[in-house]
Amino acid sequence: MGLPERQGLYDPRNEHDSCGIGFVANIKGRKSHDIIARGLQILVNLDHRGAVGADPLVGDGAGCLIQMPDALLRDWADGRGLPLPPPGRYAVAMCFLPWDERARTIAIEHVEHFVGAEGQSLIGWRDVPTDTTGLGTRVVEAMPWISQAVVACSPDIADQDAFERKILTIRKQVLNRVAGLAEQHGLPALRDLYIPSFSTRTLVYKGLLLAPQVESFYADLRDPLTVSALALVHQRFSTNTFPSWRLAHPYRFLCHNGEINTVRGNVNWMAARRQAMTSDLLGADLAKMVPLIGPGQSDTACIDNALELLVVGGGYSLAHAMMMLIPEAWAGNPLMDPQRRAFYEYYAALMEPWDGPAAIAFTDGRQIGATLDRNGLRPARYIVTDDDHVIMASEAGVLPVPEEKITRKWRLQPGKMLLIDLEQGRIVDAQ
Repeated sequence: MGLPERQGLYDPRNEHDSCGIGFVANIKGRKSHDIIARGLQILVNLDHRGAVGADPLVGDGAGCLIQMPDALLRDWADGRGLPLPPPGRYAVAMCFLPWDERARTIAIEHVEHFVGAEGQSLIGWRDVPTDTTGLGTRVVEAMPWISQAVVACSPDIADQDAFERKILTIRKQVLNRVAGLAEQHGLPALRDLYIPSFSTRTLVYKGLLLAPQVESFYADLRDPLTVSALALVHQRFSTNTFPSWRLAHPYRFLCHNGEINTVRGNVNWMAARRQAMTSDLLGADLAKMVPLIGPGQSDTACIDNALELLVVGGGYSLAHAMMMLIPEAWAGNPLMDPQRRAFYEYYAALMEPWDGPAAIAFTDGRQIGATLDRNGLRPARYIVTDDDHVIMASEAGVLPVPEEKITRKWRLQPGKMLLIDLEQGRIVDAQ
C-alpha cells in the first residue's frame, strides 16, 4: 500500500500526521523484557490517538523501537551455525521486501551488492516471524515480506561509530536507487523495498498495524530473549493522507506527534547546501548518499534523515543535533543565558529551524529523550519513578504507577528537552 502519484489536489509531499508517542526507559540502562512489555502497553493505551478507516481493522500504523536484541539474534545464529560477532561489530537491517518472488530476489541481490561494495560481509537473512491473525484484509494484502539482513563489520573499521557511518552509506545507496531498479527491470513491485532501520544499536518493529497488533504481529516482541533498556512507541493519525507500512513510526532515530510545517523549505535548504557540505567523518562516502533526503517522504522521515546525517555523519551528539534542528525561541529573549543564545545564533546560520507544532521523541540507543518545538502546541508529560524508570507520553496516565513510587512528574515545555543518558545512568536535563 504505497503512496499514489501526485494527482489533482493530492501531493505526497504533504504527508503529515498527529499521533500518540511515548517511551519507557530504565535510567541505569538495565535491560529487561518487561521494558518492552510496558512500552507496548503504552502503545495500547494510546490507541485512541491513532486512526482507522472505513474498515476498523485498517489503521494508520504503529510501531516500537528497541535496543538491539543481541540474545535473540545470537540464539538465531547459533541455531544455524552462523558466526555472530560481538555486539557493536554487527548490524541488522530490518527490510520490507516485495512478495513477488522475482522482485524479492532482485531486491535481496540489490541489498547484498551494496553491502559487498562497501567492504562489509553478510552473515545471513533472518525472516522475521509474524502472525497475521486479526489483521484486516487490506493490511495483509499490502503487507511486505519482512526479513532482517545481518551484516558483519569488516576488520579494517576501527569502531562502532565508524561502522554506523558505513551502514548509513549502504542504506542510502540501496534506497536511493530503488525507483531506478524498478524501472530497469520493469517490476513496479521493487518499489516496495524499504529499510525501516539499519543499525548496530537499535531495531524498529513497525507496520500498518493497530496499536494492540504490534505485539501480536511481531513474535520477536513477545520472546523473553528480546530485552531492552528502552522502548519507544508510536501510534499514527494521518490526516487526509494515505497510510502505508513504511510511513508508520518510529523511524530510525525518532517519532513525533504533530507536523513539521516548514518541511518543504527545510528539504530545499538541505538540497541547496549539499554542494557546500563536507564531512571529515564520511569523506567520499558523502557523495554516495545524494539525495540526502529522498523525495516523496513524510515530514517525519525528512527530519529523521536530517538528524541521522548530523549525528552519524557530522559527529554531533544527539542532543546537540536536536537543538540545531529544533531550537528554542532565542531571539530577543533577555532572560536567556548569553552562552546559550550564542549557541543558537551561531547554528541559525547553518541550519534553519524545523518548526512544528511538534513533540518529538528520539533515541540513538544510548540516549533517549523528547523535545517540544518552540511553538509549544503539542502535549507531552513524563514521570520519574523510584525504581529508575522514566515514562514519557503525549498524555498522562499511560501506565498505572502508584503515586508513592513517583519521584517527579512534569511536562515538556516549549523549546526544552528531556534527555536520559543510559550509559551514564542519569537524566542529563529535565527542564
